This record gives sequence, structure tokens and C-alpha cells, in this order.
Amino acid sequence: MMIELGNINALKVVKEVDFGLYLDGGDAGEILLPTRYVPRHYTIGEPLDVFIYCDSEDRLIATTEKPYAMVGDFACLKVVSVSKTGAFLDWGLSKDLLLPYSEQIHRMEEGKRYVVVVFVDEQSNRIAASAKLDDFLYEENEGTYVAGEAVSLFVANKTELGYKVIINHGHWGLLHHQEAVRDLKRGEVIEGFIKGIRPDDKIDVCMRLRPSEKTDYVAEMIVDALGHAGGFLPLTDKSSADEIHARFGISKSTFKKAIGALYRKRVILLERDGLRLMDKQDS
Repeated sequence: MMIELGNINALKVVKEVDFGLYLDGGDAGEILLPTRYVPRHYTIGEPLDVFIYCDSEDRLIATTEKPYAMVGDFACLKVVSVSKTGAFLDWGLSKDLLLPYSEQIHRMEEGKRYVVVVFVDEQSNRIAASAKLDDFLYEENEGTYVAGEAVSLFVANKTELGYKVIINHGHWGLLHHQEAVRDLKRGEVIEGFIKGIRPDDKIDVCMRLRPSEKTDYVAEMIVDALGHAGGFLPLTDKSSADEIHARFGISKSTFKKAIGALYRKRVILLERDGLRLMDKQDS
């Protein structure tokens, strides 16, 4: 068993000692859960959900506290102190998170909040933070998203055009002011949609889709599913809402609007037992 440093792990309780519990860390050996983090109820041999990080002496240690961000997450964190090694951030644990000077774009000031990403430094094997977000995002997005797709948006900054957001932990996007239904804060995570991809490969997002935009997206999803299924799907406008939701994650009314639009465009045939993708000679 391999533990995930900087993440929640389910580790079995091995034994109880005066200063806490020892947990089975697999290849990493036994990991201490100090007394102050031991829950009221536990059983030897049963797992506990714990966060794994390194103590001041670089030993693996467990805690039942949950940080504001784990490895791979983006967050807006407050600088609690600055030293010769870098800035220390409050991430919800008793041991603050180091953001080395080498990972800063500008020198950070105590008391201010900054958007950072949490990562494991490969050289030291320590959990750290970085303000160089571009290094942790993909540059290209060709084929990654389609218009209308539901996505997670992390609000990184506010600009003259709108909000600069991170899409699904992977790409930069822009939420224009007119597409924001309310004021947003740095570090906030919201649900949104892909509005479109511009010729320069930049991605525009929105918080709500107009009905026509949602229908176009669902129609594209149905055509794609038909293509992967050999041109036929055993679903009709008479299918149950549960069947439709299980297959596409959408409501029956949205499904009916989309197949109606595809039928009028002569993209599909509505057969008694299902949908069939039209051949070019059928159109």
C-alpha cells in the first residue's frame, strides 16, 4: 500500500501508545497520529481517515484535522509570517505551509492573501505552495472541452474584463463581468459552463446557460454517444426519466428538446425502439 502525501488516507490503527496511535502506512511503515488528534472513538484494526504530511523533522505524521487545501488544490491563503526561507501560509493545520521564495512571483507580505497551488516538492519530498500557477496548468486545451459542458471554476483574480478562473484544476478561463450573476471572491469555487473557445485558444465560461445553448450541448453529446454506440441507442421520448438521467445526466424534458432539434435537422431518425444516427444517403 502506498500512502498519498498531502491527501486524506484511510489507515488502519495498529496500536495505542502513551503519545497517540500508530497507523499502518504500508510501504512507509507505521505513522504516528499524536494524542491531540486521536478521535474519541476508534478500534484497533479499523481504519481512520487522516491527512498525511511531514513534521518539522521531515517525518511522516498523521492528523484528523483537514487543511484548507490538499496537494493539487488551488486556494487563497493568508501569509502569517515571512522568514529567510520564504512565506508561511495558514492552511488550517498547526504547522504552517511554506511558500519558498523560488515559488513566488513577487515578494509576499505578512497579513495578505494570495492565490497558490499546493504541491509536493520532488527534491525534498515536502509539501509546499507555489504562486507560479502557470507551471501547474495545461497550455493547450484542444479537444478537452465542448461548448455547454459543465465545469468547476476556481476564482483566481478579478480583471477589467471579468474574473480569471481555473477550469477543472487544469486550464485558465475567463468569466466576463456580464456572465457573472453576482460578485465573486478570490478562492471561491463555483459551478459553471464552457461558453466557447476563441480562435486564440482562450476559453470563455459562464455561470448560466441560455436554453438554446444547453440544447446545443446536449444534442452534441447525444450524437457523440450514438457514434460510439455504432449509430443506435435504445432510448426514445417514451423512455423513463431515470433511464435518460442514468445515460446522460440530464432531465427528460432537456433530452426531448435535444432529440427534437436533431430530428428537425435530419441528423437522427426517431424509431420505435430507439434513436438512429442517419447515414448521409438517408438525408
